[in-house]
Amino acid sequence: MANSPQAKKRARQNERRYQINKARRTRIRTFLRKVEEAIESGDKEAAQAALRAAQPELMRGVSRGIFHKNTVARKMSRLSARVKALG
Repeated sequence: MANSPQAKKRARQNERRYQINKARRTRIRTFLRKVEEAIESGDKEAAQAALRAAQPELMRGVSRGIFHKNTVARKMSRLSARVKALG
């Protein structure tokens, strides 16, 4: 358990960052789920719109340090390929 004032403050900061990052991760996953659902339904227009909405959210996750940039690049690449392949 944290004993020094510095360690106590650090524990408070860590808890706050954890909660904020958790909310951001959840928000990004929601955007990704919407893209997945649009792809599953076969609606190319909806899938493209969902992908356009998800893209800035993913990049924001990278800039905030929640996801690694290569992870997001891989996800975007795979999703856009799947949307492009829709008839």
